[in-house]
Amino acid sequence: MPSLLSRLIGAVAPARETKYSRAAKLLAMHALGQPHWSARNSTVLTREGYERNAVCHRCVRMVAEAAASVPWLVYEGREEAICHPLISLIERPNPLDTSASFIEAICANLLLYGNAYVESVLIDDALRELYALRPDRMSIEAGRNGWPAAFIYRALGQEARYEMRGEGIEPILHIKFFNPLDDYYGFPPLAAAQVALDTHNAASFWNKALLDNSARPSGALVYAGPEGAHLTDAQFSRLKEELEENFSGATNAGRPLLLEGGLDWKALSLSPKDMDFTESKAGAAREIALAFGVPPLLLGLPGDNTFSNYAEANRAFWRQTVLPLVARVQKSFQAWLQPGFGPFRLDYNAERLEALASERASEWERVGKAAFLTLDEQREAVGYGPARTPCGCGRKTKRLSDEGDIGLDRHDLLVLAENCAEEWALARERCENLLGLPNPPLGLTGGYNDVENCARGFVSAACGGNAV
Repeated sequence: MPSLLSRLIGAVAPARETKYSRAAKLLAMHALGQPHWSARNSTVLTREGYERNAVCHRCVRMVAEAAASVPWLVYEGREEAICHPLISLIERPNPLDTSASFIEAICANLLLYGNAYVESVLIDDALRELYALRPDRMSIEAGRNGWPAAFIYRALGQEARYEMRGEGIEPILHIKFFNPLDDYYGFPPLAAAQVALDTHNAASFWNKALLDNSARPSGALVYAGPEGAHLTDAQFSRLKEELEENFSGATNAGRPLLLEGGLDWKALSLSPKDMDFTESKAGAAREIALAFGVPPLLLGLPGDNTFSNYAEANRAFWRQTVLPLVARVQKSFQAWLQPGFGPFRLDYNAERLEALASERASEWERVGKAAFLTLDEQREAVGYGPARTPCGCGRKTKRLSDEGDIGLDRHDLLVLAENCAEEWALARERCENLLGLPNPPLGLTGGYNDVENCARGFVSAACGGNAV
């Protein structure tokens, strides 16, 4: 019965005197070529990173979404301006965005492009709307003095030009990361991760190709027949077609290949084990996370788990990555919008962040144990103002619940009652947060376990609080 080899190649052809090495014994030499990197272009890197790499995509989402979750506060002097018009503008910058999507877009553009652009819409010299623009569509035109003179935005075949006037609220706010080699455009963290990004993507593509090829490295089928024997062109083509049809591809994985009659298989590439494939890919993923300031532990990556636990890694992520980014964006908005809103200061309250709750609890406990501080000094140490006395008329006040005339007219009494209601509401909310901690600080709660008695320590004496 004819064998597989005899059916494929037939009888061995007689030896020829001419040199012919197409299918004879093979000696192959292969040297390493130059690596192929993605183009040094922010748009190309964004496609390769944010759209095609899970580690990069997750890092950008984590940083941008965390930064967008931080509430913005406006201060005029040392007082928080709760009803400042800028608060409502940030909460709803335009009909299509909320504060979360708006700030997330700004932070994501900074991470991917190193630049973020915000357009201001003014009606009768009053700021009405804010829009985050795509950095890949924006270009900067330098003036004769070297400073940006105009911003040009191109989209859908049209062009919009924004002249920098040098007065009032400028039409474009440009936020950028430091770039030592460019005066106008920032340097993105994504570009710093380019080598690790390409390495990680190449490893993923190679792994996919390996799976498609029956999960076996590539190799060569060598025919070592009698001296001088070789395969004819027809035999060579037929053998190649049989191999591609019956022994390649994921559907043929595991099918045995019978080799006889001088045929031998020679592997021409390293196996995943020889390449240390898993470790090299994990190392590239850690470098990508490092470029964006995300602890690898938060991404579930193996190795580099130097934090004692997940909570420590999360606090480091917020303190070293998220909050500095929020501060950068706020300072840029503050300098940009002050000509239209007068003196003000943008800030955030880290105590409102759930990720830093443990730090806040330890700080409150430490301050609460400082018996040498008065209540107002303790309040100031943890970021609160002094216990307010709502009556600002300079007269000696009594508790609102005291009987008898306290020297106030009807209008003053109404104002006092409204202010006291606000004080009690704030005090109850503060005590609910304090009593919800694992170890409520005794110096701030007064040792009470109920909200009402705890709140009396935060309410002024004029409104029925404990006298200090």
